[in-house]
Amino acid sequence: LTVAQISIVAAYLAIDDRVIAKQRALSKQIPVSTFSSSLLLPWETKTFPLSAAVPPGFGDRPSRSFVFVVVASGFLFESSVDRNLRARSSKRSGALNLDVVRLTCGMAGRQLEAYSMYKRMPSRDHEDMTEVEDNEALLQGNLEVENTNPSWKRSLPYVLVATIPSLLFGYHLGVVNEPLESISLDLGFDGNALAEGLVVSISLAGSLLGSLFSGSIVDSIGRRKAFQLAALPMILGPAVSASTKTLAGMLIGRFLVGIGMGLGPTVASLYVAEISPAFVRGTYGSFIQIATCVGFLTSLFVGLPVKDIKGWWRTCFLVSTIPAGILALAIQLCVESPHWLFKQGRTIEAEAEFEKLLGVAHVQSAMQELYKVDRGDDTDAVKLSELLSGRHFRVVFIGSSLFAFQQLSGINTVFNFSSTVFKSAGVPSELANVFVGIANLLGSLIAMVLMDKQGRRSLLIWSFFGLAVSMGLQGFAANSYLAGTFASYLSVGAMLMCVLTFSLGAGPVPGLLLPEIFPSRIRAKAVAICMSVGWVINFFVGLMFLWLLQRLGRQLLYTCFAAFCLMAVAFVRRNVMETKGKSLQEIEIALLSPEF
Repeated sequence: LTVAQISIVAAYLAIDDRVIAKQRALSKQIPVSTFSSSLLLPWETKTFPLSAAVPPGFGDRPSRSFVFVVVASGFLFESSVDRNLRARSSKRSGALNLDVVRLTCGMAGRQLEAYSMYKRMPSRDHEDMTEVEDNEALLQGNLEVENTNPSWKRSLPYVLVATIPSLLFGYHLGVVNEPLESISLDLGFDGNALAEGLVVSISLAGSLLGSLFSGSIVDSIGRRKAFQLAALPMILGPAVSASTKTLAGMLIGRFLVGIGMGLGPTVASLYVAEISPAFVRGTYGSFIQIATCVGFLTSLFVGLPVKDIKGWWRTCFLVSTIPAGILALAIQLCVESPHWLFKQGRTIEAEAEFEKLLGVAHVQSAMQELYKVDRGDDTDAVKLSELLSGRHFRVVFIGSSLFAFQQLSGINTVFNFSSTVFKSAGVPSELANVFVGIANLLGSLIAMVLMDKQGRRSLLIWSFFGLAVSMGLQGFAANSYLAGTFASYLSVGAMLMCVLTFSLGAGPVPGLLLPEIFPSRIRAKAVAICMSVGWVINFFVGLMFLWLLQRLGRQLLYTCFAAFCLMAVAFVRRNVMETKGKSLQEIEIALLSPEF
């Protein structure tokens, strides 16, 4: 042996227990980036188990005698490795060099191939120094690729499929607006205000039920199967409503639809947040609100012939089964959430899904982000007491408060009673609904553009402030001292302003922000609780609105809504952090820090 070879043998023998302790601290899973790339493709991003790197009989690390035999034998067989070792040692100080294991292959019949499941590069034992430098440059180039944003086009098709439940949600919100009179005549409850109210609102009861159980469902069966489960009542419900000849059948169908309406948007919010790259997650989250607006407008246009064609209301219900069926089939072709797979311990599948979503060059960094917040407790069941009084109470309180303020802003009273306000200004109810839908869609499109530029927190603040101003104008328009025509036009303008400002932030942001601020372990159940709070308050606001309107009057009632909006502004400024451009793991680490 030459002096240089003896020196390298001595260097390997100097491996002390500090290196081994550091390896064990990584839970026996060491990212590939800490190893030499001599056995791995430069763009490989798998996690390399220690046990796979050592042949049987050598334990969880190579012994000192084993290292000596490996190195000495290797130099006797392949003296040219000397140059490769020195080239790599100058560029990878402190890393565990797997060239030792590769030399073992030369003396043990390539045993490593039988004990590792990862791809290998062709042997480079005999390559010259120029080839080594070329490969190092290639590795550096791939590291630079990781520092860039992944392509947004990879995840876009999956996001579009995931917005179908929100499209159906918006459609079923408006599907009974125009046909309600025809439905009541055909089913024999014309003039029964209670029955008409039940047809409209019973879907809210189903939505609450679906939302309450959505967290447990998506955690147990996964996001894709939860989408298919949500599609089932959205197919059965409209089919029952379209074919029924009794009020009871209509109510059953509407209740089934409500279950899908409660489950579907919850799964969509989780799924879109978990599969979207950080730099476009806000934009993709806005697609959910846009889909809701498109669904609402679609229901209005589909319902236009209802007064001219007898029984057309049955067609209005049947039309919605088409996108529900598409959802059930198309989601099977989509990726599963890699966050859910990682939470289930299926890391190999999570890496494969990340590769489809982000590209090969970004898988390693995505997996490293998941490992950063993996505290080993994801497999434990999440108890309700932990969400309501444990360490996660604050983020759950913030999320629930955002949905509460969303409903207490009075936005649903605007949607439900817009026709009356427009009629006072001489505008037909059909045009009133179209104007409201267009304002909602326009605001959602603007929010999509601004979400990843201005940020969620900023949009929330200005949206609630705009709602406060528009509600104040509504109350001012109810002043008895104003002229009738001027008051009607002011009320119409304030109503459209209310819808526009709501769709800029207070509408889309809470559903996007909740999956971002909740840790992976509690994300599904916490989102389900917060959305259920929104459904409950929505129900009581709708139930009490007319009673409060009679007792308080329009001016005082809208002033109360404006006060809630100002309270929301103060709450957001104090409690909500900005999440734009941050990965879900970075947000989780920030929220769990003592400074938050």
